[in-house]
Amino acid sequence: MTTRLDPSCVVAVVGSGAMGAGIAQVAAAAGHPVKLYDTRPEAVDKAIGSIRKTFQMLAEKGRMSAQAAMEASARIVPATSLAETAGAALIVEAIIENLDIKRQLFADLENVVGEDCILATNTSSISITALGAKLRNPGRLVGMHFFNPVPLMALVEVISGLATDQRVADIVHATAAAWGKSPVYAKSTPGFIVNRVARPYYAEGLRILVEQAGEPATIDAIMRESGGFRMGPFELMDMIGHDVNFAVTNSVFDAYFNDPRFTPSVAQQELVAAGFLGRKSGRGFYQYANDAAPPQPRTEATQSAPASATVSSAGAVADAIAARMTASGGAFTRGAPAREDAILECEGALLYLTDGRSATQRAGETRIANTVLLDLALDYRTAKRVALCPADQCDPQAYRAIVGLMQAAGYAVSRLGDVPGMAVMRTVTMLANEAADAVNQGICTAPGADTAMQKGVNYPLGPLAWADSIGLPFVRTVLNNLASTYGEDRYRVSPLIQRKVWNGSRFHD
Repeated sequence: MTTRLDPSCVVAVVGSGAMGAGIAQVAAAAGHPVKLYDTRPEAVDKAIGSIRKTFQMLAEKGRMSAQAAMEASARIVPATSLAETAGAALIVEAIIENLDIKRQLFADLENVVGEDCILATNTSSISITALGAKLRNPGRLVGMHFFNPVPLMALVEVISGLATDQRVADIVHATAAAWGKSPVYAKSTPGFIVNRVARPYYAEGLRILVEQAGEPATIDAIMRESGGFRMGPFELMDMIGHDVNFAVTNSVFDAYFNDPRFTPSVAQQELVAAGFLGRKSGRGFYQYANDAAPPQPRTEATQSAPASATVSSAGAVADAIAARMTASGGAFTRGAPAREDAILECEGALLYLTDGRSATQRAGETRIANTVLLDLALDYRTAKRVALCPADQCDPQAYRAIVGLMQAAGYAVSRLGDVPGMAVMRTVTMLANEAADAVNQGICTAPGADTAMQKGVNYPLGPLAWADSIGLPFVRTVLNNLASTYGEDRYRVSPLIQRKVWNGSRFHD
């Protein structure tokens, strides 16, 4: 078992911005003497003052003792030059995202620190291999990618370049765990884990918007209230900043030699060109000037519940809807709808879970005009909202009957335009597909991918665990149907998902 750094070991942090200050705070709270360095001494003083106020506040709230707060505060001291970091056992760099500047810093540090000192970079996008290439001892350089705000976010990506010594990565992993974090190993590839696997969350939302299937407020509400995500893609992009989010997407796209899976969106490019960068500029997908309230999602008007309905006697989705209908006193029977793959039937309309085909295609292929699709939900028993989509051929009254039934079950209902895979289903299957490819390419393990997405970006479930719960054969079907509709390599199925379908295994057996 690899040993963490002893708490008596000095940790130096270079860069006193939000990330550097956060790393210094976490290291000091874990018991390490911390030296904080920046080329701007006044920035260091400000950061240390802010950290000490934070410790004091935590003590006042009873989240740490007054003694512990005082001792942690005393452990952080300013370094007035790089030379003062000479005795550190670990140095974490958290400066500007620029390859040449970071390389120069590490070259300077090599001339200062001891041979056993570990050099770590908090970079979110630069190759660890490239950063270490010109060092005398590239084996001691490792990625230690924290997430903002550092004291609150649990994830640390521990990233190895081609030359990184495994023992170094293991020490950093164990140290991050001792600091109360959830570290995951990753290989140095574009985007590492989180910034790569998360791309579909933005990309699929943007494509749904461009295809006019829904406006941002409605799509965001569906992703939150049905998908269980903390924030929808549009409010999240507005918070991150479109300049930053678009730049990361372009960086990953370029780094993967224009792989269509990472294609940037013209819609987001237009926002950046206009200077509509989100919260920080007062306008993005939403207006923020003068505390403007965001628009409300489109929710279907209340419809009368059908006099009777047949809910399938098989399947978790049907069971959940039946349980909610029972709780609300709705009229229905359990049995077999007109088609066995339907969830329910009422007044001549059939409701199906989306499988990556459009409702109109499905209606045409089955010759059942009154076809309505239901989007994926994290948990249909507790979801506040569901998304529905009728086929173009569907009679409006038949659609209204389905809406009324779902409302009787206690759901708010939003209607999406007829895009293949709807919103939650296509996003989740694409997230799972990207995570599967990361595992297949040795970038991380399946548990590591799921931990990274839950701890790093607050997903309600790891994408691979979610794929297991949906069923990998169904995930493959959704992706194949999306690929067939769009004719794009963007939706190609990961070879690892294919293998697991063929051998009957799961990601978390």
